[in-house]
Amino acid sequence: MADNEFNFYNSENDGYRGGFGDYADPSPAPVPGPVGPGPESPRKRPGRFTKRAIALLLACVVVGGAAGAGGAAAYQQITKPDTVVYQGERPTVDVDTVANSNDGQPMTPEQLYAANLASCVGITVNTTVNIFGQTTTSAASGSGFVLTQDGYIVTNYHVIEDAVDDSSVSIEVSFADGTQYTATLVGGEQDNDVAVLKIDATGLQPVTLGDSDQLVVGETVYTIGNPLGELTYSLSNGLVSALDRLITTSSTNQTTGQTETTTLNVLQTNCDINPGNSGGPLFDSYGNVVGIVTAKYTQTSSGVSAEGLGFALPINDVKEIINDLIEHGYVTGKPYLGIQVQDVSSEAQRYGVSAGAAVLYVADGSCAQEAGLQVNDIIVAIDDTAIDSSSALTAALSSNYKAGDTVTLTVIRNQQQVQLTVTLDEQNEQTEAANQIQEQSNQNQQNNSQSGGSYYNNWPFGGFFW
Repeated sequence: MADNEFNFYNSENDGYRGGFGDYADPSPAPVPGPVGPGPESPRKRPGRFTKRAIALLLACVVVGGAAGAGGAAAYQQITKPDTVVYQGERPTVDVDTVANSNDGQPMTPEQLYAANLASCVGITVNTTVNIFGQTTTSAASGSGFVLTQDGYIVTNYHVIEDAVDDSSVSIEVSFADGTQYTATLVGGEQDNDVAVLKIDATGLQPVTLGDSDQLVVGETVYTIGNPLGELTYSLSNGLVSALDRLITTSSTNQTTGQTETTTLNVLQTNCDINPGNSGGPLFDSYGNVVGIVTAKYTQTSSGVSAEGLGFALPINDVKEIINDLIEHGYVTGKPYLGIQVQDVSSEAQRYGVSAGAAVLYVADGSCAQEAGLQVNDIIVAIDDTAIDSSSALTAALSSNYKAGDTVTLTVIRNQQQVQLTVTLDEQNEQTEAANQIQEQSNQNQQNNSQSGGSYYNNWPFGGFFW
């Protein structure tokens, strides 16, 4: 893993992602009590801009038990009249207090499990593949939780990513009594590993969102999930081990074939997190969802095993993202330059070429083109922030700017420093589509010029689209 000593469970090596065979999620045991699905006749059958973590911790979490939203205030009623997100209140934790006085009435593990089981779901993504004329089906399992009574479900993006660009891939959402619904993908945010699904049901029991900013190290947290894809409906507990932990991983861009590094701000926990838990809720002791289970470290690059190192997205970091996905299908306000960049290699830097983000191509009609940015320019600064790599440009844009902001790019062009004023576009379906149309053509041109042409083309790089 580039620039990181640790390895994650991921979709390439996760043994609990079904292969080209007869994988099926285990039949959930019926749980007494209503779960409130409807109106679709269910089928019963025996499955703001931080970066994406590469982890496939899949889960099938289940429903049942008592309602857990009582007494919660409406966090936000989205423009749809039946779509309400609940947010609970809790007392501030006094870290100087040795023993919890229980004045705030935290739940026992038994109470928490019973109160929230009905709000947890299992997610199964079924992919049909034709190999040499033989049609086979693979299945990947993940988990999620009910956000609203009218059927909005939250999970990790990596759980459902096979369905993003392939309409033949189906997403099934299952509840504890075995009822199952076909879900539609409302929207996904790959950079933040968050997705929202919708099922045709009303009267569901939603979770109550907590305030992850109130968490303190040492506080007890819980997960409900499907470890190993077999031990369904498991409750595990642990502590908040650390807050505001940055983890960086790498993945392969399926379009370019290049390696991309991604970074997430997460909270660390020693809860038992395994393949089978991804997308599931992380609860505080008051029964509020304070995180989305996302990743765990497995071992160092030298082969030393690592245990008790799990990570979850703080719920406060993704609340606005979730609302945007429900309202618009994408995250609004994300800055977009409309360029592809690569690192200037250390070999080139030894010959005096400036470190920075070298521009591979500029999309027609993009804000970068309108500002005069050109292929082979090297971006070395954005406003007062120095840029020495593609990832530095990515981090600066995603952390400090939004669509509509005007920035000054400092670039090196023909060994001369040039400053360009750019008003950032918004990253959405239209701007990305315009970029994708040219992407393959640009890649083909690069492949045809490997023996000559631009001196950037022969360098190792990770492609970043902005």
